[in-house]
Amino acid sequence: MCIGALACCCASTAASCCCAACPSCKSSSSSRLMYGLLLVTGAIVCILMVAPSVQTGLSNIPFLCADDSDLVAFIREQLNLPPDTSTQAVCSLLVGYQAVYRVCFGMTCFFLVLSLIMICVKSSKDPRSGIQNGFWFFKVLILVAIIVGAFFIPQNGKFERVWRYFGMVGAFLFILIQLILIVDFAHSWNESWKEKMDESESKGWFCALMSSTIFLYMVAITGIVLCYIFYAIQPNASCGLHKFFISFNLVSCVGITILSILPFIQEVVPHSGILQPAVISVYSIYLLWSAMSSNPDTDCNPGLEKILHLNSSAGNVQPLGLSGEDWIGMLVLLFCVVYASIRTATTSNVGKLTGNNVLLDDAAGDKGASAGGDSDKEGQNVYDDEEDAVSYSYSFFHFMLALASCYIMMTLTNWFE
Repeated sequence: MCIGALACCCASTAASCCCAACPSCKSSSSSRLMYGLLLVTGAIVCILMVAPSVQTGLSNIPFLCADDSDLVAFIREQLNLPPDTSTQAVCSLLVGYQAVYRVCFGMTCFFLVLSLIMICVKSSKDPRSGIQNGFWFFKVLILVAIIVGAFFIPQNGKFERVWRYFGMVGAFLFILIQLILIVDFAHSWNESWKEKMDESESKGWFCALMSSTIFLYMVAITGIVLCYIFYAIQPNASCGLHKFFISFNLVSCVGITILSILPFIQEVVPHSGILQPAVISVYSIYLLWSAMSSNPDTDCNPGLEKILHLNSSAGNVQPLGLSGEDWIGMLVLLFCVVYASIRTATTSNVGKLTGNNVLLDDAAGDKGASAGGDSDKEGQNVYDDEEDAVSYSYSFFHFMLALASCYIMMTLTNWFE
């Protein structure tokens, strides 16, 4: 009880600021949104780290990268750099791929530690739930401290060589989680619109559902055609591997569409339709394009900038130093993290993924809402909805964010290309 009260004192301001402009919200939702905000903030910092203009800007800050700067001398001393190491070389350690490795390493360690601490938390009565839903000032402080400490790892190349393999595994696992989140989103979308169609008996919802499905299939077909044109049919290369994967992807999309309308699938999953395979087809085309865009063979991978004729005589046009593939990858990441943060139906695929299939009943929710009503009068819009059982697995949620940190690192460094 004491820990929980202390957590409220340390975190009520942050939670209230997060939800002050919104109706009363559950503590489980506000906490996930706050953690998602931490991840997004870290991603923005990493994006700035790889921006070419940032390094140039650092050199123009007198107290930071000047020859007689105390910071430069401190970094030389802590990293055991030779005394004749140039100021530019020292400042370059603060940006670029090495900086991205260290920022993402700090975020990964932070979320992994929280994941271990939160193992087997069953309800908000557990003292550890106070750590999960409170102490935001101290958690942000610890996260910043870990990231800063990561910059003092010796710059001998061993850290990067080892950490990149962990990053590859983590990013691959997060791609699988992304797929599950996309599938859950497609099912939720289909079920929601079918329920509204059945309740209202209006053809408008049916037309909206069919129009969305047709549009998604048109996007998938267009993607397949563009992949063949720009990544498979090249005059100076055969690009056989690209042709194989594009064809395999096309057959797979047709296959899952046929499976979704078979009678035995309809019996097992009554809400199954062709909207779900349409969403999955678009996502699989995106993954296919992302993989082909990482191919170092420029004959088979012309690059998005060249395809869209974004190259100019002045050089490659890449906002903040990121390619188009990087920006799209970050947007997909942002969508999945936000969706996982606001998804509250614990009987969904997300709930099964996090290992929590307990559905909090409406009475508990109403009880929490009424309790929140009293606190609203005092300016607190967040109420506890997990007194009986948590609405998601704290441990797995943090593990997912740790994998997302690895995915951010791999995306921004072009998978160590």
